[in-house]
Amino acid sequence: MPATLHDVAALANVSIKTVSNVVHDYKHVRPDTRERVLAAIKELGYRPNITARGLRSGRTGVIGLALPELSLSYFAELADSVIRAAEKRSLVVLIEQTGGGDREREIAMLSSPRLQLTDGLIFSPLGMGMADRDLLDVPYPLVLLGERIFGGPADHVTMRNVDAARAATRHLLERGRRRIAVIGGHEDEDMGSATLRLRGYREALAEAGVPFDQELILPAREWHRHDGARAMRDLLAAGIPFDGVFGLNDTLALGALRALQEAGVRIPDDVAVVGFDDLDETQYSLPTLTTVDPGREEIAATAVRVLAELIEGGRRAPGDDGDRPREYLADFRLIERESTAP
Repeated sequence: MPATLHDVAALANVSIKTVSNVVHDYKHVRPDTRERVLAAIKELGYRPNITARGLRSGRTGVIGLALPELSLSYFAELADSVIRAAEKRSLVVLIEQTGGGDREREIAMLSSPRLQLTDGLIFSPLGMGMADRDLLDVPYPLVLLGERIFGGPADHVTMRNVDAARAATRHLLERGRRRIAVIGGHEDEDMGSATLRLRGYREALAEAGVPFDQELILPAREWHRHDGARAMRDLLAAGIPFDGVFGLNDTLALGALRALQEAGVRIPDDVAVVGFDDLDETQYSLPTLTTVDPGREEIAATAVRVLAELIEGGRRAPGDDGDRPREYLADFRLIERESTAP
């Protein structure tokens, strides 16, 4: 038979409550007592009964994470960051994919029976929009990510898209670039990453007195590498002059980088390139890619913390205003690498 809490308590010569406190890593346990209990746990091979614990507390110790698609590197790395942040709180993460912007699947996710396996949900929609805000008024703890919905009924953790895009564009302008192409525009988007990052780009141009040219905005409905490469090949074929590229995410920028090299364009001598997301692979491209770190680690840690507070009973961080949903903005930083280096 597997060892029980009683067995550990008897071997360590402590109360069951003390064993429970050690298992839950409560701080107020004497060091010598903690060591004795941990030694007993190791000797007996004790494993906590998660099912019984859930029945007593009404919680599962599992949180949900709903993302558009893990084939996009940003979401894969975000999932990794969330998992590591959750582990620090002894939480397990159940990951769901919602189909890369499939609005109906995202809406269905909010009422999925699988949510009964979790204590709360971190949700990053890509197909839903501002008109869907009321659908986020759900009867369980929910933390919203992304840039599709603002001012809704759920706590929202997001990035400083406009400021970060302005900084990326300024960086190219400071390198003497005046014809900066943007890859990843969404022509029919009311609110989202593309809209906000394009706003930052235009603000930086205006500050520098550089005229905006619609011909330099290259649409890309999907933000994969092949979309960036296709958009860049189209721009090169059109013969439109440019000396800088701002990929609205790193995968678009990496695709553009490939197309430029195929065409014999020197980077950064002829064209300087900036991305957005600070994916791990940007450190290993040739040349390495200058990019914006939008605060992914902070976003993950904040989302997990806020969700855990909601699960525990609606507690929020000091300074929060009652039960009113809050917006948390992560800090960003520009990381200069070879694709823009003098």
